Amino acid sequence: MPATPDNLEQRGYIIPIGGAEGKKKQSTILSRFVDLCGGSEARIMVIPTASLLDETGPRYEGLFKDMGAKSMCVPVETREECFNDETLRILGHATGIFITGGNQLRLSTILGGTPVARSIRRLNSKGVHVAGTSAGAAIVAEHMIAGGRSGPSPRESGVELAPGLGLTNRVIVDQHFNQRQRMGRLLAALSFNPFACGLGIDENTAGFIGPNGRMEVVGRGTVTVVDPSDLRHSSMSYVRRAEAVTLIGLKLHVLADGAHFDIETREATLE
Repeated sequence: MPATPDNLEQRGYIIPIGGAEGKKKQSTILSRFVDLCGGSEARIMVIPTASLLDETGPRYEGLFKDMGAKSMCVPVETREECFNDETLRILGHATGIFITGGNQLRLSTILGGTPVARSIRRLNSKGVHVAGTSAGAAIVAEHMIAGGRSGPSPRESGVELAPGLGLTNRVIVDQHFNQRQRMGRLLAALSFNPFACGLGIDENTAGFIGPNGRMEVVGRGTVTVVDPSDLRHSSMSYVRRAEAVTLIGLKLHVLADGAHFDIETREATLE
């Protein structure tokens, strides 16, 4: 469950990015994240745990510094390092936390249930903004899509779920959405948990989710919102493994740059 803030207006933004965002100084998504975190006063901690590439963390660290922020890579590669007092001290000075892409299961198996995960939840509840790209976007929610089939149709065997960081329990996030044809697996995930909204986020696109649950879409692609609040029928409980699932009563919104969606009221608007 998300940590409870002392003041609901105090909670930091949650910013899932669909992957393949521009990695240049003029990147709209990343520069907006830096501005939100304090601009030249921002202190952004980069967590590259999901990636197996040594250069991933330092690359983002350098990029944020080029944008005028203070930044530090916090390489957490084992669960043991998640209990390190120095790591927790560094995180405690952050105004922004950025979780890189890579493998979702590396994130959940290394960070899950550790002091680092608890610290990220607590800091977000106290106003620290948390952004994640690709795998880092998937893990911000309580329920994380860890894998699954491509394609448009939901199937019983079409999605693998794992625990996420739990910064929000209101959404389930999938990334590289239209580029990798992931509608089917997002629908399958929602059929298991119709309480949450599904956010299918395209590459170079982000959802800036504010403390009041209002999300603004930023970037070149779209965020596909699947709202199951009026779901009247799901065959997920009795279909065979290879069969498609019947879902009746879903609502769908496709939102481009500048559009908004209120996760609490489930209302999409242009402003």
